[in-house]
Amino acid sequence: MKQKIGCVGVGRMGANMVRRLAETGFKISAVYDARKSLAEALAKEIECEAAADLATITAKSDVILTVVSDDQAMRQIYRGGLLSGARGRLFINFATVSPGIHVWVETQAGRAGARSLEACMASSIPQARQGRLYLMCAGRKEAFEEARPILEKLGSEILHMGPAGKAAQVKALVNMVMNANTAALAEGLGLGQALGLDLTMLREVFARTGARSGVLETDGEDMQLRQHECFFSADHAAKDSGIALKLARSEGLKLPVAAAAGRQFARLAALGLGALDKSAVAELTFKDRHGLD
Repeated sequence: MKQKIGCVGVGRMGANMVRRLAETGFKISAVYDARKSLAEALAKEIECEAAADLATITAKSDVILTVVSDDQAMRQIYRGGLLSGARGRLFINFATVSPGIHVWVETQAGRAGARSLEACMASSIPQARQGRLYLMCAGRKEAFEEARPILEKLGSEILHMGPAGKAAQVKALVNMVMNANTAALAEGLGLGQALGLDLTMLREVFARTGARSGVLETDGEDMQLRQHECFFSADHAAKDSGIALKLARSEGLKLPVAAAAGRQFARLAALGLGALDKSAVAELTFKDRHGLD
């Protein structure tokens, strides 16, 4: 019998992961989102149930995917009925949250007779749709092996990094460095524009020198053209920088570059621009743009 899969959190990432699994032969039993309209639209599209509550997701599924926004949302769903009748279930948690939350989830799931695995994603919406996510997993090895058939349809690279919390630590560092690179690129292009340089030429020079980075490829042209369609929001960048900085404080470290980048994304959120892509940090560094003081 095929495993039945439920999903909690069907925004752009979660919905595209569900579509991918449905297309590759998995049985989607039910979907749930705090925004009912999202769950109802996806359920109609893939012909499954839009669950009215979290307990229904668990009751109808063998494996439950969670793709929620932050620590608070994770605590809410696991305290709000998701573990009701959870014995024998496997929970795979894809959200970028604090490492301690994943440890807490594993403990709570174990008390309910269930298993959990963190599967942190270092990719975006197109990769979710195409099954090319980069997945960093942590938790008990048996849970990882149980989840592998599902993970292999969602990801092109799948790594197991150790006990619960370890993948979330790595993901926090990935996003911290990415955010710092994004903020630095915005400053470089902003200064280039102020100096009257051709930004297309400048981006080409960056790409062939030590200024090269992944965000140059994903965000450079968007910064230049002010095209900030959201693939990874400024709100999420601010949140993820905060996770890394909290880890640094717990180790007695000061990370001034990461802290400065985090403040830039927090400033975007304060200006009401947090729902834009992280490339919108350029709005703070180019002359005559929205966020310039």
